[in-house]
Amino acid sequence: MAETPEWADASQFVGTLLEGPTPALALTEVGRVAEVGDGIAVVSGLARALADELLVFASGVRGVVLDLEPDRLGVILLGPSDRVTSGEDVWRTHKVFSVPVGPGLVGRVLDATGEPRDGKGSVAASARKPVEVNAPGILSRAAVSRPLATGIKAIDGAVPVGLGQRELIIGDRQTGKTSLAFDTILNQARSEVLSIYCAIGQRGDAVARVVEILRQSGQLENTIVVSAGDEDAPGLAYMAPYAAMTMAEYFSNQGRDVLVVLDDLTHHARSYRELSLLLRRPPGREAFPGDIFYVHARLLERAGQFTPEAGGGSITALPVVETQAENLSAYIPTNLISITDGQIYLSPRLVRKNQFPAVDIGLSVSRVGGKAQHRAFRDVAGNLRVTLSQFEELEDFARFGTRLDDNTRARLSRGAAVRSALRQPERDPVPASEQLLVLTAAMEGLFDGLSEGAVADAMVRMRDGVGDRLDAIAESISQNRPLDKDEKATILRVARSSLALPEAVADDPDA
Repeated sequence: MAETPEWADASQFVGTLLEGPTPALALTEVGRVAEVGDGIAVVSGLARALADELLVFASGVRGVVLDLEPDRLGVILLGPSDRVTSGEDVWRTHKVFSVPVGPGLVGRVLDATGEPRDGKGSVAASARKPVEVNAPGILSRAAVSRPLATGIKAIDGAVPVGLGQRELIIGDRQTGKTSLAFDTILNQARSEVLSIYCAIGQRGDAVARVVEILRQSGQLENTIVVSAGDEDAPGLAYMAPYAAMTMAEYFSNQGRDVLVVLDDLTHHARSYRELSLLLRRPPGREAFPGDIFYVHARLLERAGQFTPEAGGGSITALPVVETQAENLSAYIPTNLISITDGQIYLSPRLVRKNQFPAVDIGLSVSRVGGKAQHRAFRDVAGNLRVTLSQFEELEDFARFGTRLDDNTRARLSRGAAVRSALRQPERDPVPASEQLLVLTAAMEGLFDGLSEGAVADAMVRMRDGVGDRLDAIAESISQNRPLDKDEKATILRVARSSLALPEAVADDPDA
């Protein structure tokens, strides 16, 4: 039998293709790289590109359009700029920059694009959402009225933070800003609040320590870590907080409460300044571009407590900013102070006194105030700020060696005891009921006359000896009820018995 020639099979194959449906035409827009800088690229030939559109370079690096000018696009790179060469092709994706969102992100360590960094494989995302969206309007917002338990006595007692609030953490280097925010995340193990920790410009080893502590405490299973390290492209550091906020919005739209820690916005502002100057944007004050206020305002305005029609959830933002030589009037700190609903100031003066956390209650403020504070804390710690302020004034006066009357010495002793009671080690957030126990003991004078070390030992004994005797108090706190006289007497009785004070003294609250 004669064999079929090869050309016949080829002819039949071509005929089959011609008889099939004609493929649709696809329009592909290709540009060229005109210039490359450290973290940016200038692209020509893409006249129809849109702001915030994602571009793909021939080298595989992606970028986001930031500047739109005639015959010129300013693009921030989301990868190493040394891989991009002048003259290489660039393609439009017709999509804005977006990140994955969904429950599959919880417990993972991601970069600013949503790619995994923990070696656990790909992320199971429910959807992709653009990182730049408009903040919810006024009608979508509700009043901030529910407290966020931080586990830190100085904050829960004097500078309360509410769910949906934007509270700035501000201070010099090495004053404990990250530790304070991190302890707040650890304390959410006692609540149903989901945490997102966004590290901006942090060293890789510092982020690795944070992740390891979260893993050891078991809180990583309720946390998303978004990291853009100092070794990454500045474009990733710029995009990281917007990506973290987008991930938080997915959960708040489902009715959940989310805590977002942005650590820190000083590095974020510097990365944006670097990108802007390389793109030839005109510099303003301290060489920051004119829209630096809007960069942070449009980010933090996305936090809040939302109405049931808008999902019913909340986003609590704890942005961190660094000051230099206690200069609170610097450009970026003043911008953020005016955007947020209050600030927690960490003082290097208190650090030098070995007061940790170094919260300066006199300069810290919560503009939501007592409306977001547990009513039980309001009853016990209502005079805490006044007591400490008066003590600090008397302490400065007493340094002159002036003779003091008995009343002044008693107030100095009480103030010193209260300040010592606010001390707290890192990684040890205190339950609300135990905070009330310690604060009651300090405000009622049970620590008066004790040294700092003796107060620390007394607090340990009190917390160790609580057992289940404050379960009813904890229930009142969880329901945000004020303390009645019997409950206050119970707290004081437990405090006295833990300190092994005589029963005769315990019967007289004024003793």
